[in-house]
Amino acid sequence: MAQRGPTYHLHGVQKWWPTSRIMPFSVDREEGGVAIVTLSPETSRNTFNPANFNPLVEALEGLMDDPSCRSVVITGSGGFFSAGGPIDEFADAIDDGTIGQVTSEMTGTLHPLILKIRGSETIFIAAINGAAAGGGLGLALSADYRVCSEKAKLAAAFFALGLSPDGGTTWLLPRLVGVQEAKKFFFENQVWSAGTSLEKGAVDEVVSHGELIQRSVEIAKKWGRWSANSRRSSKQLLDASTSTFFETQLEFERALMIASSMTPDFAEGVSAFLEKREPVFSELYEEE
Repeated sequence: MAQRGPTYHLHGVQKWWPTSRIMPFSVDREEGGVAIVTLSPETSRNTFNPANFNPLVEALEGLMDDPSCRSVVITGSGGFFSAGGPIDEFADAIDDGTIGQVTSEMTGTLHPLILKIRGSETIFIAAINGAAAGGGLGLALSADYRVCSEKAKLAAAFFALGLSPDGGTTWLLPRLVGVQEAKKFFFENQVWSAGTSLEKGAVDEVVSHGELIQRSVEIAKKWGRWSANSRRSSKQLLDASTSTFFETQLEFERALMIASSMTPDFAEGVSAFLEKREPVFSELYEEE
């Protein structure tokens, strides 16, 4: 049995990471229902190594299922936010003929996570501290808001490897920068600096490296203070808006409006309006 090492919490249960392995991430809880998930140096460089990625996915899904966690700030360490797939392991898989299975398992884990992030009531802030490349770029783009350190860089890197893009990058990036800019990004194998990423619209703001986490937490608290219904339905509606007919969008809005009107969230909002006070949606959920 592996010796017990550092701990993390999932669904309120304390879990141990073996001392023989580098802790793939840390989770720090802040006031205001914010969790900061920091990838370890090893995980940041090779996020989608299954030994690193599966526990990370499990923890992120646990935070999304926890009503007391309203926002998640995800960041990397060292010079990387996330460099995507483990190239050395790809080489081994090519040699032994298992590369199809490896990429199938990798995307089969990453893509459901990104879908859940996009549709979750939990607000995700990507605090991009360094290079975000490949599938790691997809993870950053899947967030609801991207705060970029002055040291950050965005890269696709798929074409240099002879790969097709994944991680939702071909859906997420065009919606931020436009189809033609996304094409140039991929086909020219471009690397965008923090300033260029902001200019193109791929990130929302650039701050000094030392202010990155503080600013990201500020946004996380600001966006996370609204009701779960408002957060979840707005994320889903806005994502659907670019790929549905107007009539379909109206029906989707109507269905979510009716459903949300029958929740305690709406009752609190109405009471607060009539009493001329700010709504306190946090009281509807289990506090930390």
